[in-house]
This record gives sequence, structure tokens and C-alpha cells, in this order.
Amino acid sequence: MAGLFGKIQIGIYVEIKRSDGRIHQAMVTSLNEDNESVTVEWIENGDTKGKEIDLESIFALNPDVAPEEEIPRSPETPPPPVSNAIKTNKIPQNKNRRTVAPPKNEMPARDNRVTVGTTRARPSQQTEPPPSAPIPPPPIQHQTLQQQQNARRKSNCVKEVEKLQEKREKRRLQQQELREKRAQEVDTTTPNYEIMCMIRDFRASLDYRPLTTADLIEDHRICVCVRTRPLNKKELTVKDLDVITIPSKDVVMVHEPKQKVDLTRYLENQTFRFDYAFDDTSTNEMVYRFTARPLVETIFERGMATCFAYGQTGSGKTHTMGGDFSGKNQDCSKGIYALAARDVFLMLKKPNYKKLDLQVYATFFEIYSGKVFDLLNRKAKLRVLEDGKQQVQVVGLQEREVKCTEDVLKLIEMGNSCRTSGQTSANAHSSRSHAVFQIIVRRRGKMHGKFSLIDLAGNERGADTSSADRQTRLEGAEINKSLLALKECIRALGRNKPHTPFRASKLTQVLRDSFIGENSRTCMIATISPGMASCENTLNTLRYANRVKELSIDPSAVMEGHSAGHSLSQLDVLEAQWGVGSSPQRDDLKLLCEQNEEEVSPQLFTFHEVVSQLVEMEEQVLEDHRAVFQESIRWLEDEKVLLEMTEEVDYDVECFATQLEQILDQKIDVLTELRDKVKSFRSALQEEEQASKQINPKRPRAL
Repeated sequence: MAGLFGKIQIGIYVEIKRSDGRIHQAMVTSLNEDNESVTVEWIENGDTKGKEIDLESIFALNPDVAPEEEIPRSPETPPPPVSNAIKTNKIPQNKNRRTVAPPKNEMPARDNRVTVGTTRARPSQQTEPPPSAPIPPPPIQHQTLQQQQNARRKSNCVKEVEKLQEKREKRRLQQQELREKRAQEVDTTTPNYEIMCMIRDFRASLDYRPLTTADLIEDHRICVCVRTRPLNKKELTVKDLDVITIPSKDVVMVHEPKQKVDLTRYLENQTFRFDYAFDDTSTNEMVYRFTARPLVETIFERGMATCFAYGQTGSGKTHTMGGDFSGKNQDCSKGIYALAARDVFLMLKKPNYKKLDLQVYATFFEIYSGKVFDLLNRKAKLRVLEDGKQQVQVVGLQEREVKCTEDVLKLIEMGNSCRTSGQTSANAHSSRSHAVFQIIVRRRGKMHGKFSLIDLAGNERGADTSSADRQTRLEGAEINKSLLALKECIRALGRNKPHTPFRASKLTQVLRDSFIGENSRTCMIATISPGMASCENTLNTLRYANRVKELSIDPSAVMEGHSAGHSLSQLDVLEAQWGVGSSPQRDDLKLLCEQNEEEVSPQLFTFHEVVSQLVEMEEQVLEDHRAVFQESIRWLEDEKVLLEMTEEVDYDVECFATQLEQILDQKIDVLTELRDKVKSFRSALQEEEQASKQINPKRPRAL
């Protein structure tokens, strides 16, 4: 305690500084070792007042009370000798009673009654010296003592306190200058200027090593990569911020703006790692080099390859797969569709493949709201069926033979011109369907290999399932379901699971052969928008892509569900949990929802089940109506014959009545059956509307 507080003791007086700048004396009443401070009191206007002061302030105003053991003495000035007379506070007298002046380097002991921290004794504490006491020294000697005290070296503690004060003042000045400088640099026309500065400062600390053409192309059965685009004209107009940073060839960072309770803004820098990461300067050729190009050889080795672009509307999926846009015109020669076709024809010229006498065909179709349309045949509606060998067949899909890349470009332009699109908040011409372009290699009429290139619909459509518009609901439900099914099929492919839930959606159903077999490879290109306004959708896309990659490389789950019995028991549990009848499509849908229980609530599953049933009933009603229409033509011909028979004078009336009754009975039976189906279909429409109002997007977690 003594070393910390020096000469400060309870009862002594020290000088203190008030908040208004006044300096006066006060008495120390307590020592506080915990927070290194003292409590002082003084009398003001008849009242006793007090306050707590830290040692730093005490030592600054009262340097003489600092710990003496820390006072270094100058090597040039030896310590003064202390006589016994000085120690005992007695000064020897001669016979003439003259005062003996102290030696030059000696300091007389001070009276304990003199106030600590000042050379003047307080008037209230001065007393008359006793008769035997020596005569006080003259004023000139007192001045010499004052100078000696001021000339003493300060202790290390006091010097450290002064250094801290100097540093603190220096920091305050620097911060003030920085604030003034930033205030001058602030662009008041730029929204979120503070966030922009945070992102800029963060990027300045990174070591950038982006992907280059010199990097090796790795071999992946399932490859997941991310591509970001530059800010578009709309984002630049509103001065949106770019919150995406790609510092290396496989890392993507999202600078998500956050706000504390006290309204202080800060950045939450979220990091994702993938096989490849392409920044906004990467071209389609660069992306193709590391994604789809390694898959071309797969189809010549009797394999199945799939490459698809996934992301929100307006993130660049169609640009990546179809080619560069110049206004509304698209240059199809620079898209992955055309680049893959180019390499296919180059592979055909290699000696080891040329001798196989292979032929190349192409198909182009879209999947919209659970229905398949042929983009190369005036958008004809197609049916997806399973044959006796459990092979999925797209009935009526046209395959066009192609001889060169130019033939492929013509088909791509034809298909893009009639693809279903609509206006969204992100894009005036947004693709609302999954576009599937397939390059098929055949040998003597039999399939040798197939490369499916898919431009998926925007992933934010999954939020439209509760829309007031039925068409938007059905559209969003199909997109949501197909994207979940696609992820689970890739899970099954990566884990070699015996059951693939491909029947859960039309997309995975037509791609079934791409998810089975040992020689199957898949590449996913997740496209993201860089703007801060799209941050939430961007994070959703990255999390989806991250789960796909994690699923494919998780070694602990390779043997999960290895036996068919496990899959069946799991379906049995789902049957009891969801309470829905069993069928191949519903079983896969139940399995899909169970594996994504954090994203799919029971109400949302019910909605998906109702929508699936609605689509099936719609197809059945349309097919029956078409059959009734054809039958009606035959009835008209029969009725025409009967009417012509009645023009004869002696026609057989009984025969006429009998035949007419038969025609009417047939009409009644067929029309009644169609009417009942239409009534059921209308009930299903009402059930879908009710189910959409009860959707809870996320299933609550068990506590």
C-alpha cells in the first residue's frame, strides 16, 4: 500500500482540481487500493463536500507525495548527508544564539504540520515556536529550500503518468483530425457511405490471389463453383454497393451490413469455400474452362454429364449458359451451350472416337409449372412417362441431328425465342422456367452418352407459394420443389445411396439417367448478384451451394442408408408422420420434405402434395376432354346418318329410335364421367387455395 500511494496518508492535505478549474486543498479521508484512488473532503460554504480522485491526478498536482523509492537520483549529484540534528529536527546553537545555516547540499527537515504538496504552512496550523526553539531561518533561506524542492527529479510513476497524458492527448488530436478529414471526404450523394468505407478498408487488408488460366483443372465427380457479375445499370443508377469479395480462387466473402441495438452499423463478413470462385472480371470462356469443359469427355466414355446454373433472378444464369447479351439480343456463340457443342465436335475428330462412327443430336425443352414443352417444336406439350424398364421417356420430344456448331447455335436461338419469361423486380425479362438443352451422342441409334445443360429458374420464386395469384403460386411451388429435389438427387449421387428421389419433381424425373450409374458427373454454377440490396438472396444461394458441396464430400455419411430396408422404414415413418397415401411420387415427395424439415413445414408439404395432385388431375381432365371431343365428332356423323334416313318416306321408325337412344346413352355416360372429373378438379382448386393460406414457410424446431 505504501509503495502504491507514496506519502499519501489519511489526514494529510493535498491540492485538488475541481471540475470548474479551481485548485484548492482538501484532506485525504480514505485510500482505495482496488481502483487506485483516494477520497478527499473539504469545507465549502459551511458544508462538508468530498469526491474520489485517481492517483494520476493527485501525483500530477502533488509531485512531492509520489513514492520515494522510485525516485532515481542523478549520478552527478550524490545524496546529501543527513546529520543527526536534522534528523531530530534540532539545530545546534552557539553562544551568541545565532542561527546556524544549513550546509549547501543539506535540506532541513520539514515540520510535520506543514501541508503536504505546498511550501507554505497553512495559517490555521502555524504555531509559535517554544522559547527553546531555534530562530526561524530568514526568508532567503526559505526561498532556497523551495528551489531545491522544485529541482528534485520526478519519480518514475509521475513521469509515466505524464507520458500517458501526452499519448492520450496525441490520440485525441489524431482522432479529431481523422474525423474532420472524413467529414470533408463524405459524399453526401452516396447512400451507405459509411458501409462503403468499411468494405474498402477491409479489402485493403486482403491478399488477392484470383483464379487464372494457369491454375490446374481438378477432377471432381461433383463440382460446385460460384460466379458473381458486375453491378448492372440499374444498381449503378441507385448507387448500390458491391458487397462481394473474391480474394482467392476458391473463396467468396459477403459483407453483410448489420446494425447494433444502439444503431451503430457494422459488417458481418461471411466466408464460403467452393471448388472454384469466379469474380466479376471472369468471362464465359473462363467459367467454361473449369466447369463444363472437363465433363465433355464423360459423354464419349459412355457416361452422363450434367451442368446447371443456379441463382436468383437477374444474377446471370442465362448469360452464363446462353451467351452474352447486347441489349435484348443474345450472342449464343459465347455461352456454355455453344462452347460445349464446339468441343463435342472437336472430340469427334480424334482418332479414338472417330472410328466409333458416332452421331450427335440435340434437344431443347423447358419445364414450367410441372409441365414439359418442346422448344424446338412450336412449344408442343409433352408427357413424361416411365416404361416397363423404369426408364423415363419424354413422349414426343424431338431430337435434331447437328453436324457442326452453327447447327447448334440455330437451335439455341430458336428455343430461346419461345422460352417462357416474365417480369420480376430484378429483371424485366426473367426466365420463369427450367430450360434444358441436351447434347446426345448415339452410336448406331443407341445412346452412347448425354450432356444435359440446364438454366434453372430464379431461386427466389420459392417465396411465391403464398401469393394471391394461383398461377404464381403454382409456378413458385414447382420451382421450390424442383430445386429441393435437385439438391437431394445430388446428395444421393455423392453418397452412392440406393434410392434417388427423382420422382419428386418433373425436373429430376427427366434427368433421372443423369443421377444413376457410376460414370455420372455433375457441375453446379451458382450465380450471385453483388449488390447490397440482393444480399439476402445471395446468401441463400451460397448456403444452398455450400450444402450441396458439403453433402458430396462428407465421408462419414458415405454408407448412410446403404440398405434398401432402411429407406423403406424411413418412408414408413414418414407415412405415419404425414398421414398421406402411398405412391412412388408421394413417397419421394415425403422423403424430400423429411430431409429438408428445416425448410419445409407440414403445411408446406401438404401444399406441395395438393399441387402435385392438382397437376395430375389437370392432365387427366384435359386428356378426357380431348377424347370426348373426338368422340363427339363420331356422334355427329352417326346422327347425320340417322337424320338422312328420316328423309325417306318409308324409313324404319323403330330402328331410328333405337339407334338414337344408343347414341344419347353413350353421350350421357361419357359426359357424366367428364363432368364428375371436372367437379373433382374444381374441388382440388379450392383445396389448393385453402392450403396456400395455411403455409408456414419453416417447420418449427423441436425444443
